[in-house]
Amino acid sequence: MTKTFRSFLFVFVASSLILAACGTSTTPTPETLTVVQTQIVEVEKSAPVEGTILVDGSSTVAPITAAVAEEFQAEFPDVRVPVGISGTGGGFKKFCNGETDISDASRPIKESETELCKQNGIEYVELPVAFDGLAVLVNPANDFVSCLTVEELKKIWSPEAEGVITNWSQVREGFPDQPLALYGAGTDSGTYDYFTEAIVGKEGSSRGDFLPSEDDNVLVQGIAGDVNALGFFGLAYYEENADKLKLVAIDNGDGNCVLPNTETVAGGTYQPLSRPLFIYVNRARIDQKDEISAFIQFYLKNAGALSAEVGYVPLTDEIYALAQKRYDNRVTGSIFEGLGSTVGVSLADLLAKEK
Repeated sequence: MTKTFRSFLFVFVASSLILAACGTSTTPTPETLTVVQTQIVEVEKSAPVEGTILVDGSSTVAPITAAVAEEFQAEFPDVRVPVGISGTGGGFKKFCNGETDISDASRPIKESETELCKQNGIEYVELPVAFDGLAVLVNPANDFVSCLTVEELKKIWSPEAEGVITNWSQVREGFPDQPLALYGAGTDSGTYDYFTEAIVGKEGSSRGDFLPSEDDNVLVQGIAGDVNALGFFGLAYYEENADKLKLVAIDNGDGNCVLPNTETVAGGTYQPLSRPLFIYVNRARIDQKDEISAFIQFYLKNAGALSAEVGYVPLTDEIYALAQKRYDNRVTGSIFEGLGSTVGVSLADLLAKEK
């Protein structure tokens, strides 16, 4: 990513991003709107810092963290922040084994991952950094799909569809007799976990006969090169490759076809494929490496500006402030209490409980 002067005028985002019913798929109604001015904010340098901060995890969150790291390293040139991409699940394996300082995650940590961290004595601070919509894509040559219902997606992606739903004509009456080629996030990806929870109704449950990858660029290339393709990944990767792909609107059952964008994701009308994004920080490393606290402060002050630049939806100032307070107080554990992917959550309400 080339370095540019990062200044957007305003982005309107919902302070109550989704309704409070944790674990439900209720369509959210924003309570208030907050204006977030998206421009780079410098942080006070109380003392020189140097070192290396190891980050790995979600390919969805990686563009945000990489953008933050680029700007941070310009201000703190003696700190290196390499950002790896192993997928959310792969990143948590490394993180809970003590191999990394920070883990990017496109879903909350699972109970099994929490247990692995406990076994290895790893405590963590969970911080929300942005909001995202999952995009459903087809090849640009596809002239018959512009909108799919959640039920049609479930029909395609359910485990029982494997080897059975193999043709577009089986998805909807009137669709042509053409083979159906599926592309999606790999099983180590938080995107896969969230998509299966939101569409199929059970995290990690789907047909197995699709081309998976934790690298969204591989999925972009696959869908762009396959006229029969249908796939899903984070909205930001679509926006980077809009000239190669066709975005599909989603009807969640109310008869309205909604495309994902900043307004529909923030406003809660793109459902059920909207979700919060996170970073997890190794609690012990915070005391061992001063550069981590400088990075986190910089991250939370600038996540709004930089997440918007790379195609994601900023959280509100209130939520970023609550996240910083969570970090400052070294509050460990997950606000989701090991639930993993959840559809229909309010970050503001969950974080406010820690005031």
